[in-house]
Amino acid sequence: MTPEKFRSIVLAIPGAVEASHMSHPDFRLCGKIFATLGYPDDEYGMVNLTPEQQRAFRKKAPRAFTPCAGTWGKRGATSVHLPAAEVALLRSAIAAAVRNVRAKKRG
Repeated sequence: MTPEKFRSIVLAIPGAVEASHMSHPDFRLCGKIFATLGYPDDEYGMVNLTPEQQRAFRKKAPRAFTPCAGTWGKRGATSVHLPAAEVALLRSAIAAAVRNVRAKKRG
């Protein structure tokens, strides 16, 4: 997985837009961030999962998915080590993050 491939997968989602947050790219739906790129460096992305989803993805691919630091990570923000991430599994994680944003919008 490369940063360019991550970006292309995320931006293929209808309504997704790229912006910037804290000096790195983020991706939003309905104004809410569901993924980011480039933190702490170009080999990483982030997907906003629930804690339960985070545990499931960590179990499937512990080298690719790890909690972000601090409270954000405890709440489900999940760091993705791009070189270790398989495309199909990352697509699934991104889809989960999108569902989470859409569910919050409805709620």
